[in-house]
Amino acid sequence: MAGDDVAQTLAEMGPRLRVVRERRGVTLADVSRATGISPSTLSRIETGRRKPTLEVVLQLAKEYGVSLDELVGTAPAPAAEPRSTAAYSFGDDKAVLPLTRYVGGLHAHKHVLPAVAEPPGRPRQVSHEGFEWLCVLYGRLWLALGDQDLVLTAGDVVEFDTRVPHGVGNAGSDGPVEYLIMFGPQGERLRPRTPPAAGRRGTGDRKAAE
Repeated sequence: MAGDDVAQTLAEMGPRLRVVRERRGVTLADVSRATGISPSTLSRIETGRRKPTLEVVLQLAKEYGVSLDELVGTAPAPAAEPRSTAAYSFGDDKAVLPLTRYVGGLHAHKHVLPAVAEPPGRPRQVSHEGFEWLCVLYGRLWLALGDQDLVLTAGDVVEFDTRVPHGVGNAGSDGPVEYLIMFGPQGERLRPRTPPAAGRRGTGDRKAAE
């Protein structure tokens, strides 16, 4: 590989690592706790201000469950890969099922929040580059978006710029919450092709949290 190719590959490594991390639904702090790499170092790598060492790349590839080919950008096309049905689990018992396997562009995953005896405290908020579309399938989802608190139920859809601080939690005590997320790490958005029928509203009602 020529010197220019190496430099280009390293320059693209940071954004790919960020996309993979966000596809997993974890924060820099989560990855830091799991790997021992400081959040500031991870942030500099993702933004291209620091070149990752081979040791760090191998460690992150193992943590994210991806191949080096995927991080380098030489993985086979998505159609050539078998789709994994294994869900990722996190310390808060949330499960995330990836629905897309490629790096970059719009990707989707399904989240499941476990049932709770009573609503917890206000969800912890994070912010990052990108744009998100969220659809609730089952249960009552608490979305803390900036200074707003929204309770979404099955069929409700929201979209928002992820630079706005946001966080989610189970808003009810009657069971788990299932929802889909479509995320564009570079700010990509869904493009509706069919105009809504006259007199119909484009999104579900948003109800203030109780």
